[in-house]
Amino acid sequence: MAPDYALESPFVRHLLSSAEGVVARREKLREFVQMVFAHQPAARRRYRKGFFTDGRTLMWEYPRAKPDGEQMDFVEVMEIRDGLIHRYRVYWGWFGLKLLQEGGHHAK
Repeated sequence: MAPDYALESPFVRHLLSSAEGVVARREKLREFVQMVFAHQPAARRRYRKGFFTDGRTLMWEYPRAKPDGEQMDFVEVMEIRDGLIHRYRVYWGWFGLKLLQEGGHHAK
């Protein structure tokens, strides 16, 4: 992660009760990631088929429909410069956002 790293996600707003959905600077990332893993619902899986890249941007999808059922749906995008991640965006699909709105993300 680059020193000026930034993560953008609706989950940032949810967990941090902040107006923004951004975790800025890599120093703050460790604390946020610990919170994320403490709030994983059963529907959070990691099935995906592949990724796309042009050498500067890396993207992949966790589709809602997977071979054995449903999972939270996301698209993740990383911008990479000088071998470091500078920006990381997580776009939520309707199924994952519905779980967030209904309180499906709670501490284990």
